Amino acid sequence: MDEEIETISHHEHHPGHALQTMADGIPALGIVAAVLGVIKTMSSINEPPEILGKMIGGALVGTFLGVWLGYTFVSPIAGAMTGRAESEVMYYKAMKVGIIAFLNGAAPQVAVEFSRKFLPHDVQPGFLELEDHLNELPSPSA
Repeated sequence: MDEEIETISHHEHHPGHALQTMADGIPALGIVAAVLGVIKTMSSINEPPEILGKMIGGALVGTFLGVWLGYTFVSPIAGAMTGRAESEVMYYKAMKVGIIAFLNGAAPQVAVEFSRKFLPHDVQPGFLELEDHLNELPSPSA
């Protein structure tokens, strides 16, 4: 079970990790844009200050866009994807806890309670809510 959960975890975390890698690199692209803008500005150093000011401003826009896009758009999306992946893996771990409890001799309803307690409080069903769902299930002999 541990190997299967590890495989699922790796699979689920891959897209968020890839997007976070992109988010980490986008500000560097902005810096490259700024350097290229400065090089272009230096090649036109004999131009009047108004033209040089626009060229320097254009170079700085590249840096701003790189940092802004990387840290305010792409990185939060990657974080949300990683959080969702962790949630998916957590459910498999909760199932594992219940299975192990059952295999160690706990009654089925007690094993399910072990799984319920493993879940974070924001998604954990209440004890009575879970009990109602368990009571709605058909009996094993049916």
